[in-house]
Amino acid sequence: MKTAHCLPCATLLALLAGCTATTTPVLDSHFGESVALLKAQQIMYPDAYRNANPVSGIDGKAGASAYQRYQKSFAAPEPQPNVFTIGVGGRQ
Repeated sequence: MKTAHCLPCATLLALLAGCTATTTPVLDSHFGESVALLKAQQIMYPDAYRNANPVSGIDGKAGASAYQRYQKSFAAPEPQPNVFTIGVGGRQ
């Protein structure tokens, strides 16, 4: 009787051992390819570092001023209006 009882246990152990022994060699060999492809697709001009022509557009003074305003916006942000005063005391 003991052998008949152990037969289902042995079958169950064999099935569990088979499930744990599986690996994913195909997926592992392609690990990271999708990220590399997405990075490559986001680069508009991969040879841009070879271009020695100056950039046309905003001049130095305007760029420095814009950058200073940008930095100042984080130091002292504009106060937000009180939302409870909307429509109170207004003329009709």
